[in-house]
Amino acid sequence: MLKVAVFISGRGTNLQALIDTCAEDDSRAEIGLVLSNRPNAQGLQRAAAAGIPTVVIDHTTFDDRESFDAALDAAVRRSGCTMIFLAGFMRIMTEDFVRSWRDRMVNIHPSLLPSFPGINCHERALEMGVTISGCTVHFARPELDSGPIILQAAVPVLPDDDADTLAARILESEHQIYPMALKLIAAGRVRVVNEQVRIQDATLAETALINPAVI
Repeated sequence: MLKVAVFISGRGTNLQALIDTCAEDDSRAEIGLVLSNRPNAQGLQRAAAAGIPTVVIDHTTFDDRESFDAALDAAVRRSGCTMIFLAGFMRIMTEDFVRSWRDRMVNIHPSLLPSFPGINCHERALEMGVTISGCTVHFARPELDSGPIILQAAVPVLPDDDADTLAARILESEHQIYPMALKLIAAGRVRVVNEQVRIQDATLAETALINPAVI
């Protein structure tokens, strides 16, 4: 059984998707800890409702990033978790922390990386006039929103979209592919080869999403 820690800062909707998949009868993963840097994060209530241990490590109480990251690391190791899933955790970890959890820390980002890393990705996608956006699950590396890509979902951008409507549409796909990634990793089907992910017995998509679907 793979035991994972989930880091959150807000509502925890991706956390809920992971909780739901871990509750399935055939699950090979469990969430052993939910950690937040914000005491009022709504996701903490989701964890408590599911009986999952929680801890708050408030970044504002630390003098520097190194001591904050050391507290994160200690909390995860005390919990017995062997992987970290970042689910809307709005802090940038130090390079040493990320390297110490290499190939054991997973992130989800609401764009088709490597396009539009960082914040305000929906606004930037709309400004550039892209017709397809999406979301990416990847292993974390020290550079922001970088690392071997595990799964991606493509989502159409509609003519009347604003940042909020696009974000909501992409979030629906996030709730699909993050649990999928957890299942694949827990089943031992994911490995990193030369900084690219290989998934054992993967079924690849054979059709393209074309937008707009003009004739």
